[in-house]
Amino acid sequence: MKFTAVKALITANVAVYVLQLYSHGAFDLWFALWPLQPLDGVRYFHAWQIVTYAFLHSTDHITHLLFNMLGLWMFGAEIERYIGARRLLAVYFASLVTAGLTQLIVPAMFGAAPEPTIGASGGVFGLLLAYAFLFPRRKVIPLIPPIPMPAWLFATMYAVLELVLGVTGTEAGVAHFAHLGGMIGSALVILSWRVGAA
Repeated sequence: MKFTAVKALITANVAVYVLQLYSHGAFDLWFALWPLQPLDGVRYFHAWQIVTYAFLHSTDHITHLLFNMLGLWMFGAEIERYIGARRLLAVYFASLVTAGLTQLIVPAMFGAAPEPTIGASGGVFGLLLAYAFLFPRRKVIPLIPPIPMPAWLFATMYAVLELVLGVTGTEAGVAHFAHLGGMIGSALVILSWRVGAA
């Protein structure tokens, strides 16, 4: 069976999750995305966390990992088949970086309490945008509401929802601005392709 980039990413996420379970919080301390400002006089942020945070997930709820890996598979596998592993990885990692940067900057502007960020959802949202761009009329069935809709509408609705939830501070503990930041990174990569092809 062919080992694709998407499978490699999922394998890496699962492997890191297992390491998290046995690290007694050490992985989160070093590799989660910590705020730029010190907490209790200690600065936990390091530059590598802009990428590493996306391979960590909540060990309290395995659904955090499962839903992100489901999204990575659903959107990433089709994208990889269409544009190849190299471009898929470019979209994914650009989305992770812009999601991380957005999460470092925007919540602080809204006065949110500083806290560490983990999870691959910024990359998954970037893949969602890429999927909607590449397959705009492909039908997608969300969990809520379970109504088939074109991919472009699904991505647009999610972006608007994340913006509203982020601005209103709804669902504390969810990195809504990171999700939007992931979409920005994806859009920048896609735009660079279009400019390069012009």
